[in-house]
Amino acid sequence: MFSGLAGKVAIVTGGAGGLGSAAARRLSEEGCRVVVVDRDGDGARQVADGLPGESAWVRADVASEADVEGYVDVAVTRFGRVDLHHINAGIPGSPGGFPDLDIAEFDQVMAVNVRGVFLGLRAAFRRYRDQRSAGAVALTASIASLRGSADLIAYQTSKHAVLGLLRGAAMYGAPLGIRVNAVAPGIVPTNLFPSGGPAPGGRDDMRQRATTTPLRRAGTPAEIASVVAFLLSEESAYMTGEVVSVDGGAAIMSTVRPSGGAGAWDFESLDRRTYLP
Repeated sequence: MFSGLAGKVAIVTGGAGGLGSAAARRLSEEGCRVVVVDRDGDGARQVADGLPGESAWVRADVASEADVEGYVDVAVTRFGRVDLHHINAGIPGSPGGFPDLDIAEFDQVMAVNVRGVFLGLRAAFRRYRDQRSAGAVALTASIASLRGSADLIAYQTSKHAVLGLLRGAAMYGAPLGIRVNAVAPGIVPTNLFPSGGPAPGGRDDMRQRATTTPLRRAGTPAEIASVVAFLLSEESAYMTGEVVSVDGGAAIMSTVRPSGGAGAWDFESLDRRTYLP
């Protein structure tokens, strides 16, 4: 259990999804009263109803200014205040490269992943100002915030933008006692990414791709949720503006070196050469 979470009121956006629902459960288990927010209202209700502690749910589009104000109002009406915000909602967009990227889809990804984070941060700061309180915010960034690829262009761009919002918010909030940090998940199989069928890069080959990380496996939503809970707790009281990679070590790899894979898929033979006498 992390200190400073019991009795706090936490909002989790994207709470019906794999990462969001795991974070909502972990925070509830830590003693938080949790407001589950998702544009899938039925999913949000099911997650909230399944939590061990007090909860509420809201159907909301995080890209809508009115909806963001609305989910904060629900939290305040139900629980009297808001202490913690986990701004997690996001969408991936299509995996195509630049020639195939549709502008409407690009704008949609930006609306959810960037505008939604901005609106969530602004709402958090406004709420803390009205309460005359400190607080903590955890954003969901991504390994795509830290690295580049030739596909998922809109998603990658949006997740880089999340770090700009993170750092600006952390600088603004620190003198006010408001901490803002981010978790950057690597490969964690959830339904966020669509099934790719035989094509690489979708949900179907996630576990195979995860074997190229130093830990040689995919992560779980619960493992991401534990870091979110840490970042929102008093255990991380001297941290702000930080991005914590939870990716099996993927972000530290030098993939141009043989021990980093150099594009190899056959890691069993690579490991034999590298680590065995």
